[in-house]
Amino acid sequence: MATRITPLRLEAFEQLPKHARRCVYWEVDPPVGGGGDQLADPEFEKEAWLSMVMLEWGSCGQLAVECRTDPSDGEPLPVADDDPCLGYVFYAPPRSVPRAVRFPTGPVSADAVLLTTLGIESGQNSDTLPHTLIAAVVADLVRRGVRALEAFGRTAAASELTGLPSVPQDVLPVTEALGDCSVEQCVLDADLLMDAGFVVVSHHTYFPRLRLELEQGLGWKAGVEAALERLLESAQLEQPVGAGAGVGV
Repeated sequence: MATRITPLRLEAFEQLPKHARRCVYWEVDPPVGGGGDQLADPEFEKEAWLSMVMLEWGSCGQLAVECRTDPSDGEPLPVADDDPCLGYVFYAPPRSVPRAVRFPTGPVSADAVLLTTLGIESGQNSDTLPHTLIAAVVADLVRRGVRALEAFGRTAAASELTGLPSVPQDVLPVTEALGDCSVEQCVLDADLLMDAGFVVVSHHTYFPRLRLELEQGLGWKAGVEAALERLLESAQLEQPVGAGAGVGV
């Protein structure tokens, strides 16, 4: 089997893991949802949000899928809708992400797109696959002329919030969740982001805001250029007429 990164299509919504389909931590404001137990259909809400962002802005997700190979030559076959999902990542303009305004280190910079969620399925390489998914996001945004990618990070200290007798007032809006969402699952690890080249632009004990400049690339410059070269070469080789193509990794 081969692993391929491909832009998320709405038709591939069912390929997402269960939590990714039901997680609306970033997409639905808790007061609107009325509380975790009162959100009737989180999958509908998530699919509706994806549809809205794709229609208004364009691609807002990347999937890592396990695609089949041709038994005759070992070459990867085109991505199919039933290929297993190994990992995923979502990103969008901050105006489309209600939760973004609740973080004490906001707002997100006007020239940046917000990286919201990254998930890796159990048993997959958690050392390299997250970086590969972020590289696909960077490559997509560079092609679209976006200047920066930002994200709210979760520090190691944030895991201690549930054990505190009272949660600090400035993070209460962050810890309010919907359904089976939680800060631990739905907010990106700050160390992972820094390993990927992000730098902290707004410090906080629990939820700093980090930024990756796409013009200079910071530590990613060589990697982004190499990823772009591979991605564009793959797209030219594999893209069928009139359709988006998956990206070979």
